[in-house]
Amino acid sequence: MEIMEYSMIEMVDPTGILSGQRYEFRIYVKFEEEDELYTEQGTGVRVLYVVDEETEKVASYHLFDRATDEVLDFELDEEEQLAIAEFCKEHLGD
Repeated sequence: MEIMEYSMIEMVDPTGILSGQRYEFRIYVKFEEEDELYTEQGTGVRVLYVVDEETEKVASYHLFDRATDEVLDFELDEEEQLAIAEFCKEHLGD
């Protein structure tokens, strides 16, 4: 899995109910041709990343086809999930 580009926005809770800060990352990745997630246009990972007083973590994610925005019913393996979490943590200040 190779990260090609990304975007990030801070999500604002107008109600103030949720603690901490939430960020939505759209990370565009390219998989090797042998991988079942490979597409010529690339695959996207939409990540909800939460930062509060005690923790920073990926709250949820889903994969989507970059060309169509169609959600893909697959999960990343543990190593890929850790790489995505680390990427989000490193790019919070960007």
